Amino acid sequence: MRKKIAGSVIGLGALSAVVLSTGSASSHGYVSTPPSRAALCAAGTVTNCGDIQYEPQSVEGPKGFPTAGPADGSICSGGIARFAQLDDPRNGAWPATKVTGGQKYTFTWKLTAQHSTTDFSYYITNNTYNPNKPLTRSEINPTPFLKVAYNGAQPPTTVTQQGTIPTGHTGKQLIVGVWTIADTGNAFYSCADVQF
Repeated sequence: MRKKIAGSVIGLGALSAVVLSTGSASSHGYVSTPPSRAALCAAGTVTNCGDIQYEPQSVEGPKGFPTAGPADGSICSGGIARFAQLDDPRNGAWPATKVTGGQKYTFTWKLTAQHSTTDFSYYITNNTYNPNKPLTRSEINPTPFLKVAYNGAQPPTTVTQQGTIPTGHTGKQLIVGVWTIADTGNAFYSCADVQF
């Protein structure tokens, strides 16, 4: 009887460890300011979002953006099929934050798990961007307009970074925030619609 109880306790302990490690692996981070598509879905501002409404922090894909990373057409979802609603342009109807070229802007990430970090980088689309189609690399300026190095340090649960909105843009554009993790092969992707 004792052997059965001990075996059950060990089995439950192992199962608990698996559940706990799985839970933490699905928790990471997303851009909350300006509101990213994931943040808008999580807040219920945008509906019919699928799984991302429950996991705005989980858009984790291969790092190396823009030369590597998620494929064209799946950049906003990090290449994760169950988050494909983030790549759907919704006929250009995603809510957009009004910005002006040259203005100072504070970008905020909400992190549900801190990771050793290489950097946070912010990219913006160029004037070939079509908000009615899924995003491709050719529509993104390949040099980030803001890059904040962390050199392997762990960021806090709320990360704020001051940058300047690039000039020379008109109409609706997309900002792609990329949080590159230092000790894995992944990064987190967060797309925020803006209106100039």
